[in-house]
Amino acid sequence: MSPQPGTRARYAVVGTGARAEMFVRALVREHADTAELVAFADVNQARMDAHNRWLGELGHRPVPTYHASDFTAMLAKERVDVVLVTSVDVTHDGYVVAALEAGCDVVCEKPMTTDAPRCQRILDAVRRTGRRVTVAFNYRYNPLHEQLRRLLADGAVGEIGSVHFEWLLDVRHGADYFRRWHRDKASSGGLMVHKASHHFDLVNWWLDATPVQVYAAGRLFFYGDDGRRHGYARDYDRAHASPAADDDPFALRLAEHPRLRELYLDAEAEDGYHRDRNVFAPGVSIEDDMAVLATYSTGATMTYHLTAYAPWEGYRVMVNGSRGRLELEVTESEFVSPAAAGALKGAALHGDQAAEEGGAATLTLRPFWAPPQRIEVDGYTRHGHGGADARMTQVLFGGVPDPLHRAATARDGALALLTGLAANRSFDTGAPVRVADLLTLD
Repeated sequence: MSPQPGTRARYAVVGTGARAEMFVRALVREHADTAELVAFADVNQARMDAHNRWLGELGHRPVPTYHASDFTAMLAKERVDVVLVTSVDVTHDGYVVAALEAGCDVVCEKPMTTDAPRCQRILDAVRRTGRRVTVAFNYRYNPLHEQLRRLLADGAVGEIGSVHFEWLLDVRHGADYFRRWHRDKASSGGLMVHKASHHFDLVNWWLDATPVQVYAAGRLFFYGDDGRRHGYARDYDRAHASPAADDDPFALRLAEHPRLRELYLDAEAEDGYHRDRNVFAPGVSIEDDMAVLATYSTGATMTYHLTAYAPWEGYRVMVNGSRGRLELEVTESEFVSPAAAGALKGAALHGDQAAEEGGAATLTLRPFWAPPQRIEVDGYTRHGHGGADARMTQVLFGGVPDPLHRAATARDGALALLTGLAANRSFDTGAPVRVADLLTLD
């Protein structure tokens, strides 16, 4: 289904956890002239009710709600043009394929899905239906990352030989993946898929290349039951109503966060989901310390490291080429105080709830035989993922021109996913993994 010329596109959201909030607000506030929110779908009525109450705060009428089992019926009854998929990662493919087959286009939160068979199912549905899937890789829209792409495309460092990429999640943000459903690799694909797909997509986009082979090592070092040896663990399963969590800097106190209380604590009676698990409790099946060596179709290599228990948050990217070196360093938080450790990183809530991120960013070009050049970047802000969220929704919902081709396709989503899946397999086998052995793309 496509909107008629001169009409607003009709959007439905499936998955009404915290990840949906930024998209919902963009639809009903900034892009209400081109987009119309018409329905919610979820497995939990309380979460949909919370979003409808927040819509009222924005002056928007409540929208119809549907249980996820009635998803296909919702598409027809509400005459949906585009589906926003913001559900648990492992469920993405079911909603994406059903939406495509109903004649809808899809905007899917990253990662597009969690394994190769589910990825193939989505790609086959795109080919079969001729509809469009756009993966919400918002980091493409960060002005720093846009400028880095322009410089590389213009030959600022010549032919690219290698990339080094280090990403640090501090003990506030990193811990949060070990409190919730992400701690189960079957649900999230682990941080190589759920988190690092952002980063692998950036490298694919920057290099204009595709991954060929991946060798990786990863382990659960800091969190989980074995992490108790580091001396931080308290004896409780979930933080709410647990006295043992009172002095735990790793405990999330849902009752102190009004929006999280509505979405999760008040919704527990329906599905039993606990958003505030002890990060040192048993049952963690994902890694928290991961190293990757990847080779690309251009011959370039990438070394990548993700740490989920760092004292500060940010990342470093270094690109080495035949004419010099490009360096990007971003500090999002310089440290985490004990009082802030049990809270959430501002961006985790999105929307108006998101506090500005601290720190600074520098982009430096170091040509051969010349002094380094500090590159100033217009438009970079210290909130909303560097200003990326607003810029992305302008393209996705507002029809803003996209000369940098930032809107990631299903194929782009697959390529980002495949690097992480290959890394996961390499963790298990101890051997290099050829990406083509996981999935063959046209």
